Amino acid sequence: MTNMMDNDSTQTLLLIAIFALASLLHGISGLGVTLVTTTALASIYPLPHAIVLVIFPSLLLNAMTWLAGGGRTIWQNFIYYGRRYWLLALTSLLGSMLGAKLLLWVDSAYILLVLAAVIGFYVVSSLLGKQIRLPNTKPVLIIVGLSAGIIGGATNAMSTILMMYLLSASDDKHTIAKVGNMCYFLGKIAQIIVLREPIMALSHGEWQLITLLSVLSIAALLVGIRLRRYLPQARFRQLILLILIVLGIRVGWQGITALL
Repeated sequence: MTNMMDNDSTQTLLLIAIFALASLLHGISGLGVTLVTTTALASIYPLPHAIVLVIFPSLLLNAMTWLAGGGRTIWQNFIYYGRRYWLLALTSLLGSMLGAKLLLWVDSAYILLVLAAVIGFYVVSSLLGKQIRLPNTKPVLIIVGLSAGIIGGATNAMSTILMMYLLSASDDKHTIAKVGNMCYFLGKIAQIIVLREPIMALSHGEWQLITLLSVLSIAALLVGIRLRRYLPQARFRQLILLILIVLGIRVGWQGITALL
C-alpha cells in the first residue's frame, strides 16, 4: 500500500513538473506547451489517456491566448477572428472530431508513430529556419483545416500543419497566434465531444489533478510571459526543440516496439 501511495505521489510530482516547465517555456518562447505535455505524457500513459489529461489545461491556455488582449475585449476578439476565419475554424473542428475518433478506432502504436513523424517534421523545419507557406486559396484552406484537425485530434500536433497556411494568410504574428489558438481551442472542444466517455470515467482524484495542472499551467504561462522581455527567446526555443527531439524518439520507439 505504501509503495502504491509513493508511486502515485511520484507520478503526480512528475506531471506537475512537466506542465509547469512546458507552460513556462511556452510563455517565454511562444512554443510547445500542448505538444511537449502530450508527448511527455504519452511516454507514461496510453496515448488516449494522455490526450484526456492534456485537454482541459490546453483548452484554458488556448482560450486565453485567443480571446484575451490585442486591444479588444473578449467578445470583440471572438467576433473579429470568428467572422474572418470561420471556414478554417469549422474545417479544423470537423477534422479534429475525426482525428479524436481515430484514438478510439486505431491501434495507438500507429498514432504514436504519426506523432513521432510530425514532431520530426516540426523540429527539422524549425532547425532549418524554413517556414513552409501554402497558397492562400479556399481549397487549400479547406484541405489544411481538415488535415490539421485530424492530426490535432489524434496527436495534439495541429500547429505543425496549420502554421503552414496561416503564414501565407497573414503577415501579422498577432493574428497568426490568435487564429491558431482559436482553431486549437475548437480542436479541444471536438476532443471533449468525441472522448466524453473516457473523460466521464475519470476518477475524482484525476479531476482534482487536472484542476491543479490547469491552474499551475496558467500561472507558469503568465510567469513565462513576464520573463519574456528579460530572457533570450531563441535559446528557450532551442531548448524546447531539444526536449521534443528526445520525447519524439521515445514515443517513436514505443510505437515501433508495440508493433513488433
